[in-house]
Amino acid sequence: MDSTSTLIFIIVAFCLGAIIIMKKDQIPAGMRRGLALISILMLAFAFFLIVYSFLTM
Repeated sequence: MDSTSTLIFIIVAFCLGAIIIMKKDQIPAGMRRGLALISILMLAFAFFLIVYSFLTM
């Protein structure tokens, strides 16, 4: 597994979650739910990758 691409994905997932939380009032109502679901899935997968990388060390 390439650790550089994993690290980049984890950083991007957390940044997307932070941006959605900070700008939740400016996101149109129709897009809010979809973006929230996508960011939750990305954050869950990022946490899985963090745990997996610790277990395979």
